[in-house]
Amino acid sequence: MKFYNLIIKYRFWLSLVLVGGGVALNMTGTGFWPTFPIYFVALIGLLSHFFIGPLRLIQEPMESGNIEEVERILNGIWFPNLLYKPVRSTYYTIKGNLAMMKQDFDSAEKHLKKSTDLGSPMPEAEGANKLQLGMMAMQKGDLKQGESYIRAAIRAGIPDKESEAVAYLTMCQIFMNKREFRAAKDFFRKAKACKPTTKQVVDQIKEVEKYISRVPG
Repeated sequence: MKFYNLIIKYRFWLSLVLVGGGVALNMTGTGFWPTFPIYFVALIGLLSHFFIGPLRLIQEPMESGNIEEVERILNGIWFPNLLYKPVRSTYYTIKGNLAMMKQDFDSAEKHLKKSTDLGSPMPEAEGANKLQLGMMAMQKGDLKQGESYIRAAIRAGIPDKESEAVAYLTMCQIFMNKREFRAAKDFFRKAKACKPTTKQVVDQIKEVEKYISRVPG
């Protein structure tokens, strides 16, 4: 695995070395066909560098919390628009999540929208992206856009019960503001059914429960 990661890390430069080696052999009188395998391997290396990228290298630093290394790897992608579509979607998802961590919400929204427009290879990732976009829209006071994104996130599927509970709670609050109490209560029941354990989400459920039982519907 480490050897494969090294190949990915340095394949661009290794490919250039192979091209140089092939040219040098041709200059010594070696024919094209004997050096064709060298050129072919170099071509595969260059194409995979630009069309697939080094995203495989991100897993280890992500798991260890080495965000600086993740950013360094992402910054090594010179032309993200050349990436294969599913890979490009993942690239923009990671960029959006990193921007969220820095509370750079404008950049986060821009990257997550690009990922959503491309379509995620995993429906759960698409749901998570749309949920984040919905929450950012809510923070800006755009309830209509927020509701639209969160509905889309629920349809796409949300990868964990904590986030799913947040989505339903947010929908509950939206419908409470609309005074559509029956729908609000339905979303609240769905939020509780997720059985979240995160303190922040549990506390939010307790707060909503204090007054939702007193509203009509």
